[in-house]
Amino acid sequence: MTEGIVSFSDWSKLDLRTGKILKVEDIEGADKLYKLSIDLGKELGKRTLVAGIKKHYTKEQLKNTKCIVFTNLEPRMLKGVESQGMILAAVSQNKNGEETVRIIQPDADADIELGSRIR
Repeated sequence: MTEGIVSFSDWSKLDLRTGKILKVEDIEGADKLYKLSIDLGKELGKRTLVAGIKKHYTKEQLKNTKCIVFTNLEPRMLKGVESQGMILAAVSQNKNGEETVRIIQPDADADIELGSRIR
């Protein structure tokens, strides 16, 4: 296998789903992290995620935002909060080294149910 190339069988292991951010909270002592409550629909229910997007979004901008969540990522403790997945985001860097971060979202006009699989 060529280095950096992912086989189809590896790709199929990822469980990516549509979700909606219900609640956004600060985490004590964390200047980059938010604690997010995410609705992943009937099958997967609600989850808590920790996301390093505080410098790029306000709480108000995030609340009720639809997103794509990597749901079968191994849980991880961050600043005392168990993160049960990861929100997908695009990241670019300008000439000054400053990052722009944008959450990957389903089409705003699409009538897609929460928890729908991304394939």
